[in-house]
Amino acid sequence: MAPGSRLRGLLVGAVVVTGLFVLVVAATLALITGQRRPVAEPTGAPATGERRASATPETRQTPEAPEGIEVVRERRLDGRRMDLTLRSAALDDVTTVRLLLPEGWSAGSGRTWPTLWLLHGGLDDHRGWSRSDVERLTAAAPVIVVMPDGGRCGSYSDWYNGGRGGPPRWATHHLQELLPLLESRYGAGGDRAIAGYSMGGQGAMLYAATGGFRAAASFSGAVHTLLPGVDLAVMLGTAAGCFGTDWKRIWGDPHGDRKVWEEHNPYHRAAELRGVRLYVAAGDGRPRPGELFGDVTEELARKAATAFTGRLGELGIPVETHFYRGRHNMTYWNRELRRALPMLLSSVGAGD
Repeated sequence: MAPGSRLRGLLVGAVVVTGLFVLVVAATLALITGQRRPVAEPTGAPATGERRASATPETRQTPEAPEGIEVVRERRLDGRRMDLTLRSAALDDVTTVRLLLPEGWSAGSGRTWPTLWLLHGGLDDHRGWSRSDVERLTAAAPVIVVMPDGGRCGSYSDWYNGGRGGPPRWATHHLQELLPLLESRYGAGGDRAIAGYSMGGQGAMLYAATGGFRAAASFSGAVHTLLPGVDLAVMLGTAAGCFGTDWKRIWGDPHGDRKVWEEHNPYHRAAELRGVRLYVAAGDGRPRPGELFGDVTEELARKAATAFTGRLGELGIPVETHFYRGRHNMTYWNRELRRALPMLLSSVGAGD
């Protein structure tokens, strides 16, 4: 082989190997988590098409938004889907939440509906759950489905930022801004259930530990972030999936700032889930016939789920589990949503 050809071959090989390494590291983002202080405690009809939220319908006056949040735009996508663009003081930024509205919904009716919060995973946004069958599965349910943006690496946490705090404060945004906004202006009631996949599974259990939710489900969630391997996945996933972001901004260092990590680790918050109906599921990530490699992200999720449910058992806290052959993708999370949905809906009085 000519020297030039050999050199080109080496360069191509190096690029391929580097690319594969980045993809493997990025995949671990699905197990991200984060936040400085304990998860914030929760506080307490748009026209079809897009319009500015400040416009007041002729028949009623639009209630004021809670402090710290402004509805910039309401966009009705179809009969059930509505996207709200929000300006958040906690995030110091603009963000979005997608709602699935029940039949007969009207913001000015004086009626309230229970809510089902669905949290997305790392590298996703408020549209993540729209790849599932959630719209069809909840079509007949008298419930408002809330699908907020949680940041690509947000970890459903108020970021540590070297001990300074400050934005992004995702938990504060969701529980102290968005939640009261939905209850004051969009007919959301006080009965709430929550579920999430991957990063969102960890977030679901953290938010449920605040006492503001009657039921919680984790699908392949990072529910023990200090488990060996999972902590590394959080660090590498943040660095690769949110390139340029220092992973220590989320919870600090897992050794020097261990207490901060524990405050945002469902495993260490397990006792606070007493009285919440729980569902935890994860696949094994093992390679299928004919495959050389398995799914390391799902393997870690399975280990985290096993440790977490074991801790719940030690505390005498009931939990429904489903451990199965499967991988870290929406095919399995969609299936788990179907399995967990009857429990989630019945817990808020929206089931059969």
